[in-house]
Amino acid sequence: MPSARAAVNAAPSPSAHLGWRRLLLVYLFAIGVVAGSAYTMYVHYDFSHSPDTRSYLRMAHGKFGGVRVTHRYRVLVPFAAAGVAWPLNQVYARIWPQRAHGEWPLRLGFYLINTLLLAAAGVVMFQTCLLYEASPAAAALAIVAVLTSRWAVYIAGLPLVDSLYLLVLALAFYAARSGSGWALAACLLLGPHAKESFVFLAPWLLIFGQRAGRWPVQLALLTISLIITYGVRHWVDVQAGAPPQESVNNALAHVQNLTYSLRRLFSVKGAGEIFSIFGFFTLSLLAGLRGGRAAAQSWTQPLGWEGASFLVVVAVHMLLSGDLGRMGYLAAPVFAVAFALILTRHPNFQWLQSNK
Repeated sequence: MPSARAAVNAAPSPSAHLGWRRLLLVYLFAIGVVAGSAYTMYVHYDFSHSPDTRSYLRMAHGKFGGVRVTHRYRVLVPFAAAGVAWPLNQVYARIWPQRAHGEWPLRLGFYLINTLLLAAAGVVMFQTCLLYEASPAAAALAIVAVLTSRWAVYIAGLPLVDSLYLLVLALAFYAARSGSGWALAACLLLGPHAKESFVFLAPWLLIFGQRAGRWPVQLALLTISLIITYGVRHWVDVQAGAPPQESVNNALAHVQNLTYSLRRLFSVKGAGEIFSIFGFFTLSLLAGLRGGRAAAQSWTQPLGWEGASFLVVVAVHMLLSGDLGRMGYLAAPVFAVAFALILTRHPNFQWLQSNK
Protein backbone atom coordinates (compact mmCIF):
# COMPACT_ATOMS: atom_id res chain seq x y z
CA MET A 1 0.00 0.00 0.00
CA PRO A 2 1.19 3.58 -0.56
CA SER A 3 2.33 5.63 2.38
CA ALA A 4 0.12 8.12 4.21
CA ARG A 5 2.16 10.94 2.66
CA ALA A 6 1.45 9.59 -0.82
CA ALA A 7 -2.26 9.43 -0.03
CA VAL A 8 -2.20 13.00 1.22
CA ASN A 9 -0.44 14.30 -1.88
CA ALA A 10 -2.49 12.35 -4.42
CA ALA A 11 -3.91 14.61 -7.10
CA PRO A 12 -7.57 14.35 -8.07
CA SER A 13 -8.53 13.41 -11.59
CA PRO A 14 -9.55 16.39 -13.75
CA SER A 15 -12.53 14.39 -15.05
CA ALA A 16 -13.92 14.15 -11.52
CA HIS A 17 -15.26 17.70 -11.43
CA LEU A 18 -18.90 17.79 -12.53
CA GLY A 19 -20.99 20.88 -13.13
CA TRP A 20 -23.84 21.73 -10.80
CA ARG A 21 -26.46 20.56 -13.32
CA ARG A 22 -24.99 17.06 -13.47
CA LEU A 23 -24.59 16.99 -9.70
CA LEU A 24 -28.24 17.97 -9.37
CA LEU A 25 -29.19 15.01 -11.56
CA VAL A 26 -27.09 12.73 -9.37
CA TYR A 27 -28.79 14.19 -6.30
CA LEU A 28 -32.27 13.57 -7.74
CA PHE A 29 -31.18 10.06 -8.65
CA ALA A 30 -29.99 9.47 -5.07
CA ILE A 31 -33.26 10.82 -3.67
CA GLY A 32 -35.16 8.42 -5.91
CA VAL A 33 -33.08 5.49 -4.70
CA VAL A 34 -33.70 6.29 -1.03
CA ALA A 35 -37.21 7.72 -0.98
CA GLY A 36 -39.24 4.77 -2.26
CA SER A 37 -38.02 2.03 0.05
CA ALA A 38 -37.71 4.39 3.02
CA TYR A 39 -41.31 5.53 2.55
CA THR A 40 -42.53 2.01 3.27
CA MET A 41 -40.46 2.02 6.46
CA TYR A 42 -41.86 5.44 7.43
CA VAL A 43 -45.49 4.38 6.94
CA HIS A 44 -45.58 0.82 8.24
CA TYR A 45 -42.80 0.28 10.77
CA ASP A 46 -43.86 0.18 14.40
CA PHE A 47 -40.98 1.88 16.20
CA SER A 48 -42.77 2.36 19.52
CA HIS A 49 -40.32 -0.10 21.12
CA SER A 50 -37.26 1.90 20.03
CA PRO A 51 -35.79 4.19 22.71
CA ASP A 52 -33.76 6.03 20.05
CA THR A 53 -36.78 7.15 18.06
CA ARG A 54 -38.69 8.13 21.20
CA SER A 55 -35.76 10.28 22.28
CA TYR A 56 -35.50 12.14 18.99
CA LEU A 57 -39.27 12.71 18.76
CA ARG A 58 -39.24 14.25 22.24
CA MET A 59 -36.30 16.46 21.28
CA ALA A 60 -38.14 17.62 18.16
CA HIS A 61 -40.92 18.77 20.48
CA GLY A 62 -38.35 20.71 22.52
CA LYS A 63 -38.55 18.31 25.46
CA PHE A 64 -35.23 17.09 26.84
CA GLY A 65 -36.31 15.75 30.22
CA GLY A 66 -36.22 11.97 30.22
CA VAL A 67 -34.21 11.81 26.99
CA ARG A 68 -31.29 9.39 27.12
CA VAL A 69 -28.01 11.20 27.58
CA THR A 70 -26.56 9.31 24.59
CA HIS A 71 -29.01 11.12 22.30
CA ARG A 72 -29.64 14.38 24.11
CA TYR A 73 -27.14 16.62 22.30
CA ARG A 74 -27.81 15.59 18.69
CA VAL A 75 -30.25 18.40 18.12
CA LEU A 76 -29.70 19.40 14.48
CA VAL A 77 -31.81 16.76 12.74
CA PRO A 78 -34.68 16.81 15.29
CA PHE A 79 -34.89 20.61 15.11
CA ALA A 80 -34.77 20.53 11.29
CA ALA A 81 -37.53 17.89 11.25
CA ALA A 82 -39.62 20.04 13.59
CA GLY A 83 -39.12 23.03 11.30
CA VAL A 84 -40.34 21.04 8.31
CA ALA A 85 -43.19 19.46 10.26
CA TRP A 86 -44.93 22.74 11.09
CA PRO A 87 -46.00 23.62 7.51
CA LEU A 88 -46.64 19.93 6.84
CA ASN A 89 -49.07 19.91 9.75
CA GLN A 90 -51.20 22.52 7.98
CA VAL A 91 -51.45 20.21 4.97
CA TYR A 92 -52.17 17.20 7.15
CA ALA A 93 -55.02 19.04 8.81
CA ARG A 94 -56.74 19.41 5.44
CA ILE A 95 -55.92 16.06 3.81
CA TRP A 96 -55.62 13.66 6.77
CA PRO A 97 -57.41 15.33 9.70
CA GLN A 98 -57.22 12.10 11.70
CA ARG A 99 -53.40 12.28 11.58
CA ALA A 100 -52.89 16.00 12.11
CA HIS A 101 -52.86 15.81 15.92
CA GLY A 102 -50.52 12.81 16.18
CA GLU A 103 -46.87 12.25 15.40
CA TRP A 104 -47.41 11.85 11.66
CA PRO A 105 -46.35 15.35 10.55
CA LEU A 106 -43.20 15.12 12.67
CA ARG A 107 -42.44 11.62 11.40
CA LEU A 108 -42.83 12.92 7.85
CA GLY A 109 -40.44 15.75 8.72
CA PHE A 110 -37.81 13.24 9.83
CA TYR A 111 -38.40 11.16 6.70
CA LEU A 112 -37.87 14.16 4.41
CA ILE A 113 -34.81 15.53 6.23
CA ASN A 114 -33.14 12.12 6.51
CA THR A 115 -33.84 11.31 2.85
CA LEU A 116 -32.33 14.60 1.71
CA LEU A 117 -29.27 14.16 3.93
CA LEU A 118 -28.67 10.57 2.81
CA ALA A 119 -29.03 11.63 -0.82
CA ALA A 120 -26.49 14.41 -0.20
CA ALA A 121 -24.11 11.82 1.25
CA GLY A 122 -24.71 9.78 -1.90
CA VAL A 123 -23.68 12.71 -4.11
CA VAL A 124 -20.51 13.23 -2.08
CA MET A 125 -19.65 9.53 -2.36
CA PHE A 126 -20.34 9.64 -6.11
CA GLN A 127 -17.87 12.50 -6.45
CA THR A 128 -15.34 10.61 -4.34
CA CYS A 129 -15.62 7.57 -6.61
CA LEU A 130 -14.83 9.79 -9.61
CA LEU A 131 -11.84 11.26 -7.79
CA TYR A 132 -10.50 7.71 -7.46
CA GLU A 133 -10.95 7.46 -11.26
CA ALA A 134 -13.91 5.12 -11.25
CA SER A 135 -16.24 5.39 -14.23
CA PRO A 136 -19.44 7.42 -13.79
CA ALA A 137 -21.57 4.33 -14.42
CA ALA A 138 -19.67 2.36 -11.77
CA ALA A 139 -19.97 5.29 -9.35
CA ALA A 140 -23.74 5.40 -9.92
CA LEU A 141 -24.03 1.66 -9.24
CA ALA A 142 -21.94 2.10 -6.09
CA ILE A 143 -24.42 4.69 -4.85
CA VAL A 144 -27.26 2.25 -5.51
CA ALA A 145 -25.39 -0.42 -3.53
CA VAL A 146 -24.93 1.93 -0.58
CA LEU A 147 -28.33 3.65 -0.55
CA THR A 148 -30.35 0.44 -0.87
CA SER A 149 -28.75 -1.00 2.26
CA ARG A 150 -31.23 -2.03 4.91
CA TRP A 151 -29.61 0.56 7.16
CA ALA A 152 -30.22 3.36 4.66
CA VAL A 153 -33.90 2.40 4.61
CA TYR A 154 -33.95 2.28 8.41
CA ILE A 155 -32.13 5.59 8.86
CA ALA A 156 -34.22 7.51 6.33
CA GLY A 157 -37.62 6.10 7.24
CA LEU A 158 -37.48 6.49 11.02
CA PRO A 159 -36.98 9.40 13.43
CA LEU A 160 -33.20 8.96 13.68
CA VAL A 161 -30.16 11.20 13.19
CA ASP A 162 -27.56 8.87 11.63
CA SER A 163 -28.04 10.45 8.19
CA LEU A 164 -26.21 13.60 9.23
CA TYR A 165 -23.28 11.66 10.63
CA LEU A 166 -22.98 9.58 7.45
CA LEU A 167 -22.85 12.85 5.50
CA VAL A 168 -20.07 14.06 7.81
CA LEU A 169 -18.02 10.91 7.18
CA ALA A 170 -18.62 11.13 3.44
CA LEU A 171 -17.41 14.75 3.49
CA ALA A 172 -14.31 13.72 5.45
CA PHE A 173 -13.33 11.03 2.93
CA TYR A 174 -14.08 13.39 0.03
CA ALA A 175 -12.07 16.24 1.56
CA ALA A 176 -9.05 14.00 2.09
CA ARG A 177 -9.05 12.97 -1.57
CA SER A 178 -10.09 16.23 -3.22
CA GLY A 179 -8.39 18.80 -0.99
CA SER A 180 -11.72 20.63 -0.70
CA GLY A 181 -11.60 23.28 2.01
CA TRP A 182 -15.36 23.71 2.14
CA ALA A 183 -15.90 19.97 2.65
CA LEU A 184 -13.34 19.93 5.46
CA ALA A 185 -14.92 22.97 7.12
CA ALA A 186 -18.43 21.47 6.87
CA CYS A 187 -17.15 18.20 8.32
CA LEU A 188 -15.40 19.82 11.28
CA LEU A 189 -18.24 22.23 12.07
CA LEU A 190 -21.03 19.65 11.80
CA GLY A 191 -19.22 16.60 13.15
CA PRO A 192 -19.33 17.25 16.92
CA HIS A 193 -23.05 18.12 16.66
CA ALA A 194 -23.87 15.02 14.60
CA LYS A 195 -22.41 12.46 16.99
CA GLU A 196 -20.02 12.54 19.93
CA SER A 197 -17.91 9.75 18.41
CA PHE A 198 -16.66 12.28 15.86
CA VAL A 199 -13.76 12.53 18.29
CA PHE A 200 -12.39 9.33 16.70
CA LEU A 201 -12.57 10.78 13.19
CA ALA A 202 -10.78 14.04 14.04
CA PRO A 203 -7.27 12.45 14.29
CA TRP A 204 -7.81 10.77 10.91
CA LEU A 205 -8.58 14.17 9.38
CA LEU A 206 -5.45 15.69 10.93
CA ILE A 207 -3.38 13.09 9.08
CA PHE A 208 -5.19 12.56 5.78
CA GLY A 209 -7.06 15.86 5.47
CA GLN A 210 -3.96 18.03 5.16
CA ARG A 211 -4.52 18.70 1.47
CA ALA A 212 -7.82 20.35 2.40
CA GLY A 213 -6.42 22.19 5.43
CA ARG A 214 -3.20 22.08 7.41
CA TRP A 215 -3.18 21.40 11.14
CA PRO A 216 -3.53 25.04 12.25
CA VAL A 217 -6.58 25.50 10.02
CA GLN A 218 -8.16 22.25 11.17
CA LEU A 219 -7.49 22.95 14.84
CA ALA A 220 -8.93 26.47 14.49
CA LEU A 221 -12.13 25.13 12.87
CA LEU A 222 -12.37 22.35 15.43
CA THR A 223 -11.95 24.83 18.28
CA ILE A 224 -14.78 26.98 16.93
CA SER A 225 -16.95 23.90 16.55
CA LEU A 226 -16.21 22.70 20.08
CA ILE A 227 -17.02 26.12 21.55
CA ILE A 228 -20.39 26.05 19.80
CA THR A 229 -20.88 22.45 20.89
CA TYR A 230 -20.18 23.36 24.51
CA GLY A 231 -22.76 26.15 24.32
CA VAL A 232 -25.38 23.81 22.84
CA ARG A 233 -24.67 21.11 25.42
CA HIS A 234 -24.92 23.62 28.27
CA TRP A 235 -28.26 24.87 26.95
CA VAL A 236 -29.56 21.29 26.59
CA ASP A 237 -28.41 20.39 30.12
CA VAL A 238 -30.29 23.41 31.46
CA GLN A 239 -33.44 22.37 29.58
CA ALA A 240 -33.13 18.79 30.81
CA GLY A 241 -32.15 19.74 34.36
CA ALA A 242 -29.20 17.37 34.13
CA PRO A 243 -25.68 17.80 35.57
CA PRO A 244 -22.87 18.09 32.97
CA GLN A 245 -21.02 15.18 34.60
CA GLU A 246 -23.76 12.84 33.41
CA SER A 247 -22.54 13.04 29.80
CA VAL A 248 -18.97 12.29 30.85
CA ASN A 249 -20.08 9.20 32.79
CA ASN A 250 -22.12 8.08 29.78
CA ALA A 251 -19.11 8.37 27.47
CA LEU A 252 -16.97 6.28 29.81
CA ALA A 253 -19.73 3.67 30.08
CA HIS A 254 -19.43 2.93 26.36
CA VAL A 255 -16.05 1.31 27.00
CA GLN A 256 -17.94 -1.53 28.67
CA ASN A 257 -19.38 -2.44 25.25
CA LEU A 258 -15.99 -3.64 24.00
CA THR A 259 -16.22 -7.18 25.40
CA TYR A 260 -19.81 -7.63 24.21
CA SER A 261 -18.99 -6.29 20.73
CA LEU A 262 -15.95 -8.54 20.31
CA ARG A 263 -17.91 -11.64 21.35
CA ARG A 264 -20.70 -10.75 18.95
CA LEU A 265 -18.31 -9.90 16.10
CA PHE A 266 -16.68 -13.34 16.20
CA SER A 267 -19.96 -15.24 16.29
CA VAL A 268 -22.07 -16.63 13.47
CA LYS A 269 -24.76 -14.06 14.18
CA GLY A 270 -22.19 -11.27 14.15
CA ALA A 271 -20.81 -12.43 10.79
CA GLY A 272 -24.33 -12.39 9.40
CA GLU A 273 -24.89 -8.90 10.78
CA ILE A 274 -21.73 -7.64 9.06
CA PHE A 275 -22.71 -9.27 5.77
CA SER A 276 -26.19 -7.77 5.94
CA ILE A 277 -24.87 -4.18 6.02
CA PHE A 278 -24.52 -4.11 2.23
CA GLY A 279 -26.12 -7.48 1.59
CA PHE A 280 -25.19 -9.39 -1.55
CA PHE A 281 -23.29 -6.35 -2.84
CA THR A 282 -20.62 -7.43 -0.35
CA LEU A 283 -19.83 -10.37 -2.63
CA SER A 284 -18.32 -7.87 -5.07
CA LEU A 285 -15.36 -7.54 -2.67
CA LEU A 286 -14.78 -11.29 -2.84
CA ALA A 287 -14.97 -11.15 -6.63
CA GLY A 288 -12.46 -8.30 -6.56
CA LEU A 289 -9.95 -10.46 -4.71
CA ARG A 290 -9.99 -13.11 -7.45
CA GLY A 291 -7.80 -13.07 -10.52
CA GLY A 292 -4.42 -12.77 -8.90
CA ARG A 293 -2.46 -10.14 -7.03
CA ALA A 294 -2.42 -7.57 -9.83
CA ALA A 295 -6.21 -7.73 -10.19
CA ALA A 296 -6.72 -7.26 -6.45
CA GLN A 297 -4.23 -4.37 -6.30
CA SER A 298 -6.07 -2.60 -9.11
CA TRP A 299 -8.65 -1.48 -6.55
CA THR A 300 -7.03 -1.98 -3.12
CA GLN A 301 -3.88 0.00 -3.88
CA PRO A 302 -5.67 3.28 -4.75
CA LEU A 303 -7.51 3.16 -1.41
CA GLY A 304 -4.20 2.68 0.40
CA TRP A 305 -3.71 3.66 4.04
CA GLU A 306 -6.30 6.37 3.60
CA GLY A 307 -9.08 3.83 3.13
CA ALA A 308 -7.68 1.20 5.51
CA SER A 309 -7.33 3.64 8.42
CA PHE A 310 -10.82 5.00 7.74
CA LEU A 311 -12.13 1.47 8.25
CA VAL A 312 -10.23 1.32 11.55
CA VAL A 313 -12.10 4.46 12.67
CA VAL A 314 -15.40 2.78 11.74
CA ALA A 315 -14.35 -0.36 13.63
CA VAL A 316 -13.82 1.73 16.78
CA HIS A 317 -17.36 3.09 16.37
CA MET A 318 -18.69 -0.45 16.05
CA LEU A 319 -16.90 -1.85 19.07
CA LEU A 320 -17.82 1.01 21.40
CA SER A 321 -21.44 1.15 20.24
CA GLY A 322 -22.25 -2.54 20.37
CA ASP A 323 -24.52 -2.05 17.35
CA LEU A 324 -22.25 -3.65 14.76
CA GLY A 325 -24.51 -3.39 11.73
CA ARG A 326 -25.70 0.17 12.18
CA MET A 327 -22.22 1.52 12.95
CA GLY A 328 -20.67 -0.66 10.25
CA TYR A 329 -22.79 1.23 7.71
CA LEU A 330 -20.52 4.21 8.36
CA ALA A 331 -17.97 2.43 6.16
CA ALA A 332 -20.17 3.33 3.17
CA PRO A 333 -17.74 5.96 1.74
CA VAL A 334 -14.93 3.40 1.49
CA PHE A 335 -17.25 0.59 0.35
CA ALA A 336 -18.66 2.79 -2.43
CA VAL A 337 -15.18 3.59 -3.77
CA ALA A 338 -14.06 -0.05 -3.54
CA PHE A 339 -17.22 -1.23 -5.33
CA ALA A 340 -16.85 1.37 -8.09
CA LEU A 341 -13.15 0.62 -8.60
CA ILE A 342 -13.81 -3.10 -8.87
CA LEU A 343 -16.42 -2.51 -11.58
CA THR A 344 -14.07 -0.10 -13.36
CA ARG A 345 -10.66 -1.79 -13.11
CA HIS A 346 -10.97 -5.45 -12.25
CA PRO A 347 -10.46 -7.81 -15.23
CA ASN A 348 -13.62 -9.77 -14.38
CA PHE A 349 -15.71 -6.66 -15.02
CA GLN A 350 -13.98 -5.29 -18.11
CA TRP A 351 -16.99 -6.27 -20.20
CA LEU A 352 -18.95 -3.51 -18.43
CA GLN A 353 -16.62 -0.95 -20.02
CA SER A 354 -17.11 -2.31 -23.54
CA ASN A 355 -19.18 -0.32 -26.02
CA LYS A 356 -19.94 -3.39 -28.11
